[in-house]
Amino acid sequence: MPPSPPRPLEAFPARVSERLRYRDTDRQGHVNNAVYATLFEIGRVDFLLDPDRPPAPAGAQFVIVRLAMDFRRELRWPGTVEIATGVTRIGARSIAMEQGVYLNGEAAATAESVVALMDDASRRAVDIPATTRAALEASLLPAR
Repeated sequence: MPPSPPRPLEAFPARVSERLRYRDTDRQGHVNNAVYATLFEIGRVDFLLDPDRPPAPAGAQFVIVRLAMDFRRELRWPGTVEIATGVTRIGARSIAMEQGVYLNGEAAATAESVVALMDDASRRAVDIPATTRAALEASLLPAR
């Protein structure tokens, strides 16, 4: 099944810019596919550690449990991309996110990811606190 069309950049509640580096390129002269996972990580971490959203409670942290990427067009160095992030679902212990990497407003790649809240001591998933949940609800993307 083909991926859904990408959302417009403006539809996302959180965005961060990142400069592409020469070392991100491969023999074909475009940004290597592995670099996209790093770009999506930058967006997720920026989103989850934004001081406007309550962070994970003391003694817990969000960890990635799923990442699925769709490549839509190549990126070439030099350039600056925008990484857009929004929430699609808030579960008891995990959050589903949708992301995009955009160059000049056009999606180069999209991703769906799931992060779970993990207790640092037990290394097990724990419930997302009400304060964190309420703040995340402000970043929910409209259903497709």
